[in-house]
Amino acid sequence: MGSRYDDIFAASLDSLKSENRYRYFVEIERRAGQHPVARWHAPDGPRDVIVWCSNDYLGMGQKDVVTDAMAHAVKTQGAGAGGTRNISGTTQPLVELEKELANLHGKERALIFTSGYVANEASISTLVKLLGDVKVFSDAMNHSSIISGIRNSKADKAIFRHNDVAHLEELLAAEPLDRPKLIIFESVYSMDGDTGPIAAICDLAEKYNALTYIDEVHAVGMYGAEGGGVAEREGLSHRIDVIQGSFGKAIGVMGGYIASSDLLCDAVRSHGSGFIFTTAIPPGLAAGALASIRYLRKSSNERLGQQRNVALLKKLLTEEGFDVLPGDTHIVPVMVRDPALCLAITSHLLDQHGMYIQPINYPTVAKGTERLRITPGPLHSEQMIIDLVAALKDSFAYCTKQHGASRTA
Repeated sequence: MGSRYDDIFAASLDSLKSENRYRYFVEIERRAGQHPVARWHAPDGPRDVIVWCSNDYLGMGQKDVVTDAMAHAVKTQGAGAGGTRNISGTTQPLVELEKELANLHGKERALIFTSGYVANEASISTLVKLLGDVKVFSDAMNHSSIISGIRNSKADKAIFRHNDVAHLEELLAAEPLDRPKLIIFESVYSMDGDTGPIAAICDLAEKYNALTYIDEVHAVGMYGAEGGGVAEREGLSHRIDVIQGSFGKAIGVMGGYIASSDLLCDAVRSHGSGFIFTTAIPPGLAAGALASIRYLRKSSNERLGQQRNVALLKKLLTEEGFDVLPGDTHIVPVMVRDPALCLAITSHLLDQHGMYIQPINYPTVAKGTERLRITPGPLHSEQMIIDLVAALKDSFAYCTKQHGASRTA
């Protein structure tokens, strides 16, 4: 390519770096059976670190029941799906997984996509197209795949203030009762660690004749007697029209899905280009997700262990005076509120303490709300948590001093 084009790319990257928004990848080697310990391939050679920011919340991605199911499926059915669902990709493990998901959420049917992102983007844009003159009501804190699905659909939309049901009702009431409406929100908001007011939103949906679409990607496997998410825990799954989830978080594998009525799933299956023209997930992934979900429907040990560790970490951090956002979920946001300082702290934690936490900066969160997002799991020990708090104290103190000196220099 000519230098003219290279200059454009270089300028865009320089801008990110100047704003401390450039994303640096840390090469981590996860080793089966040793989670949350992993191998960091550092510039000066590999060393062991403890991972504190994994979305494999329960360690299911390394559990024998999951890896054995995946290995067996690959050995007996091959590595790939062989094509899109309509060509040759409707494999038996995938069909069984859809049945399991429908049963888990108390729905007639489920539909699997290659990722949670694609599930949201394809399902939302397809629903908007099919519903015609629909108005979409979206929580202000909804994440990127929801925003992308709405934007790509070119839907008429209204954004309601985060978890503000009074504002949502004000917006709903401004529309004709017979106009199609779609309310999209999340059960667990993954950056703040708070939860959506599911019951109140369902009440408004029934009052104003709206469909409800809930994103449970950070809740499936984590909440409810069988891991069906926050809606299951609160006994509200039957009041939600579309439940969207992911296999890439607590389930420990990869992929996404929706669970809903037979008609709605069939309509998305038949009209959604993001589903129709994408190679199906391989049998190994489907078998692994199926084994993980079946295990978590019977075992609460992982959820209970994870909840105990979250409570301990929040308690110790609060006692030490850290700015921890309030919330009743497994996500522990420790506020830094400065992008350069956030990056410096995470680098110091990794280099000096062998603790791996990625900085969360804009545009993932708003400017001025930069943070560390910590996700303790059931396999972290009490001593690991105590050591983490001590490492955070040291890194915050050292980096804050250095950051202050560099800003006044």
